Amino acid sequence: MLDKKITVMMPAYNEEQDLPVLLGRIQRALEGWANYRILIVDDGSRDNTAQIVRDAAAQMPVELIQHPRNMGLGAAMRTGLNAASRSSDVVITLDADNSQDPELMKSMVERLGEGFDVVIASRFQPGAQEIGVPAFRILLSHVASAGIRTIVGYPGVRDYTCGFRAYRGETLRNLIDTFGDDNFIRENGFSCMFELLLNLRAIRARISEVPLVLRYDLKEGASKMRILRTMWRYVITLTRGMLPISWRVSPKLGKLPNDNNS
Repeated sequence: MLDKKITVMMPAYNEEQDLPVLLGRIQRALEGWANYRILIVDDGSRDNTAQIVRDAAAQMPVELIQHPRNMGLGAAMRTGLNAASRSSDVVITLDADNSQDPELMKSMVERLGEGFDVVIASRFQPGAQEIGVPAFRILLSHVASAGIRTIVGYPGVRDYTCGFRAYRGETLRNLIDTFGDDNFIRENGFSCMFELLLNLRAIRARISEVPLVLRYDLKEGASKMRILRTMWRYVITLTRGMLPISWRVSPKLGKLPNDNNS
């Protein structure tokens, strides 16, 4: 796979506790088989996240993009995917909180080689586990996933919100060209991952999943998700996602209030 250019892109907001360990895990997971770079989008962190990335650049191929202020997960994803997709054969996204195992990246890239456009590390495939996640969060995510699957019915997809994904660069370029640099993700909060899948569905992207062992017990930082606000944004995102593409890229539809917390 050394012939493929792989970018591992991570949005990060105040991740100084988890990022150093995660960067080392990514380096070990990719060594020997991947021609890769790591791209960190620091979304206006108030801690040492940016300096950690700069220091790591002496030991590994890691690059930093900084937002001048906290703009939200969706804004960081928009920045990172725009930057990564133009020069990469494969773009892998994952959370910067050390809860997802980078060793899974190789099997995800191999699955792309089987003809899929996107591969999701899924909490809802046989063999998946959620370790250290509060019971209420597990129940909520499973109920929400079942509801979304019933309404959306995207073939091959069970986990609509996990951020650990591998994309073909060509697929991302097609997505961005279809919707526009600013419109392929309009949500600034956590619902952006759901929005991405709805937009990928519109361009008929083929998706597969691999089971994820989610390790909340390994993360040091606190969760940044506001559950009720995020659920409301899922409703807005689903409503927009049912519209034709020409309506979704209309600037007027971007005027709905957004959750700016990453």
